[in-house]
Amino acid sequence: MFFVPLHQMKGAWGGAPRGGCGYNEMSYLNKCMKTSELQKARAAYQPKLPVALQGGVKLVEGAPTTSVDNQEEIKQLFPNTYGMPLVEFAQGEVKNVKMNVGVILSGGQAPGGHNVITGLFDTVKKLNPENRLYGFLMGPGGLVDHKYVEITKEFVDEYRNTGGFDMIGSGRTKLEKVEQFEKGLEIIRELNINAIVIIGGDDSNTNACVLAEYYAAKQYGVQVIGCPKTIDGDLKNDQIETSFGFDTATKTYSELIGNIERDCNSARKYWHFVKLMGRSASHIALECALQTQPNICLISEEIEANDQSLNDIVENIAQTVAYRAQNGDNFGVVLIPEGLIEFIPAIGRLIQELNDLLAAHGDDYRDLDKQAQREYILAHLTKENADTFATLPEGVARQLSLDRDPHGNVQVSLIETEKLISEMVADKLQAWKKEEKYVGKFAPQHHFFGYEGRCAAPSNFDADYCYALGTSAAQLIANGKTGYMAIVKNTTAPTFEWKAGGVPITMMMNMERRNGEMKPVIRKALVELDGKPFKAFASMRDEWAKQTCYVYPGPIQYWGPAEVCDKPTKTLQLEQQ
Repeated sequence: MFFVPLHQMKGAWGGAPRGGCGYNEMSYLNKCMKTSELQKARAAYQPKLPVALQGGVKLVEGAPTTSVDNQEEIKQLFPNTYGMPLVEFAQGEVKNVKMNVGVILSGGQAPGGHNVITGLFDTVKKLNPENRLYGFLMGPGGLVDHKYVEITKEFVDEYRNTGGFDMIGSGRTKLEKVEQFEKGLEIIRELNINAIVIIGGDDSNTNACVLAEYYAAKQYGVQVIGCPKTIDGDLKNDQIETSFGFDTATKTYSELIGNIERDCNSARKYWHFVKLMGRSASHIALECALQTQPNICLISEEIEANDQSLNDIVENIAQTVAYRAQNGDNFGVVLIPEGLIEFIPAIGRLIQELNDLLAAHGDDYRDLDKQAQREYILAHLTKENADTFATLPEGVARQLSLDRDPHGNVQVSLIETEKLISEMVADKLQAWKKEEKYVGKFAPQHHFFGYEGRCAAPSNFDADYCYALGTSAAQLIANGKTGYMAIVKNTTAPTFEWKAGGVPITMMMNMERRNGEMKPVIRKALVELDGKPFKAFASMRDEWAKQTCYVYPGPIQYWGPAEVCDKPTKTLQLEQQ
C-alpha cells in the first residue's frame, strides 16, 4: 500500500480524492476493479526476453547517425542530441545503478503499454531495489500539472499482461513550450527523478526529442527516452521493425472481419463496408486483408500514386459488385482505411490549402453559419480546390474545413467514409440497372473498427515485445543515454534471439509542414507499393474479388503451439523474408 498527498492527486481520476491530507491510492485507482479468469491466468505469464537483456548488460556503440532528411536544419535544431550513435545491448556484468524514473503514456491507447511499464519497473528495481518509478497521470499533462502516482510492486502486478492504458491513463497534451518544460522540471526535482520515459507514437516521440534537447542544452541532468507505440503501424523504419500494439490490434480486427465474412457467406445478401483505423497509412487495412482475404481492400497509398478520384474508386467497387452479382453472389466485404479521404489527390490538395486557410483565417469564419462558412471558404480557395470542395457532400466538406486535432490533422475518424462510398456505389449501380448493365441486389452494412482494438489484451508477441522495450528503456537510462528511442529487432526469430538497443530520435526526423509552419517531426512510414507485403496482396486480390476466398482467423490464442500463439503479423513476416 502507498499514499499520495492530496494536492498531487486532486481531480486526477474524475473527482477530488477523499480523506484528510492523504488516502489509500491503491483502493482509489482500483475501486470496483474486477479480475476475469483470463486476466488471472495471464498475470502469471512471464514475458520472454532476448538473451542480452536477461542478466547483466553492456552497451555497444555503433557509428554516428544523421537524420533521414533535412540534415542541416535538424542538426541546428538539436545540436545536443544530433549525430549520436546507434547502440545495442550485449551480455555484461550486473550493475548497481541508483536512479528514479518517471513514465508517461502519451496519445492513443495500444495493446502492450502496461507491459512496457512492467518491464521498466522490474529492471529499475533490479538495478537497485531502492530505485523508484513514478507514473504521471493522464499523459504529458500529468508532468506539467504535477499529477503522479508512485508505482509499486503491489500496484504494477495488477496490470501485468493486460490491455489498455488505465494503469496511469493517457492524454494528448503536446510538450513543446518552455513553460511546460520548466514546470515539469519542478516535480522532477521534487521527486529526485533522473529520467523520463515517454511511451507514444511519432508525434509523442518528437516531443520527447524536443524535451531531451531542452534539458540537455540547459544541462539539467534529466534524461528522456522514448518507446515506439501506435496500432497504425506507421512508426517504423530500418531500426524500428514494428510499433507495439499493431500485432494485437490487427489480430483483433481480423477476428471481427473474419466473423463478418462468415456471416456474410452464410446470409449471402449483404455487402459489408468496414472502415479500419489508420489515418496516415494503410498498414492496418493491408495486414487485415492478408489475414482475412476480403473481396476488396483499398490501399490509400496506391490510390494516391495512381491519382485516382473518388469516382474512380466507386467505379472499381461497383464493377466488382456487378461481376459477383452475375454469379449470384450478392454479398462481399470491403476494407477501407480511415485516412482514405486525405490520400485522394484532389482532396489531399484541398486539405493542404484548407489547413493553411484555417491557420491564417479560421477565426474569421469558424463561428459563421453553415452557408456563410461555405461561401467564405469557396471565395478564398484556388479555383481547382474550390471546384473539388463544391462537389463534396455537405457533411464531409464541413468536417474538412473546421477544427483539427492537437497535431493539426483532419479528424478523419469522424468522416463516415464507409457510408459515403457505399452510397455512391449504390447510386452507380442504380444508374447501371436503368441501363440494364446490372441485375443484382445491393444491400450495404457499415462498420468502423477503431476502439475495439486499442485496448485488447496483448498477444504473446506484444506482451514479450513491450516488456523488452521497457527493459531496454531502463538500460538506456542506466547507461547515461538521452534523446534515444528503445528498440528491439530481429523480431521474426525466437524471442531469445531478438536484439535490443536504442536509436537516436533525431536519426528518424525530417522537416514537414504542420499548421502552416515547417517543423521537425519523425517521418511516418507509409505502405511501400514495391514492398513485399503489398506485392503479396496485389498478387491475390483479383482472385479474392471474383471468388469467395475468406479466411476466418478466430480470436488471439495465448496457450498452445508457438506457430499459433507466438506468430508475428504477416506484414512483419513478409518484410523480414
